[in-house]
Amino acid sequence: MDTNHEFKLVMFDMDGTLLDGRSIVFFANKIGFREELRQILQSPMEPYKKSIKIATFLKGSTISELLETFRTIPLQQNAHEMGKKLKEKNIVTAIVTDSYQFIVDDLKKRLNFDYAFANNLITEKNIVTGELILHNNTLKRCNDGRIYSICKGHALKQLCKKLEIKPEDAIAIGDGIVDINMLSIAGLGIAYKALEKVQKCADIVTNDLSVILKYV
Repeated sequence: MDTNHEFKLVMFDMDGTLLDGRSIVFFANKIGFREELRQILQSPMEPYKKSIKIATFLKGSTISELLETFRTIPLQQNAHEMGKKLKEKNIVTAIVTDSYQFIVDDLKKRLNFDYAFANNLITEKNIVTGELILHNNTLKRCNDGRIYSICKGHALKQLCKKLEIKPEDAIAIGDGIVDINMLSIAGLGIAYKALEKVQKCADIVTNDLSVILKYV
């Protein structure tokens, strides 16, 4: 870890990192599949299969209904102000999530971020079909050997390639197991309000998003 490095990109997880809550939990509470969600999340199936299964419970919902629920999830403290300061410093900002593209695009717009990466929830005439197109459409295994609906480390590498920078030029921040891959690949990995297993894979452990500003 080189904290004196000139970082050019910050990539954030969404649920539990930028948001003080998890979008799928809010959807489950609103629609009424909380118990089914709990069972799926606790099951031993591969993470990408969980994502596909969970999406079926959204069938029949409209995009506008889901967005309305999504916008009730509060931002983490300092999220909005920190985004502004990163923009002032000409740092590229990105969000990566195993949730859905239309909601992360909504958050990207609200925070004035530059990029957003997620899975594509299929709709017909604004109504969710229950089908999901995975961002990780080749079912690439991450460093921990598991297959996630989105491999965040791969997403980080692809964005760095697009920006013509190295992964060492990026900061990654997240809280969950799915974030470990990108935390280990980035030049600076930050575990935010994270599980102990995630903390062990990060360079910095914090409960304050604004700690990022010390390194840019």
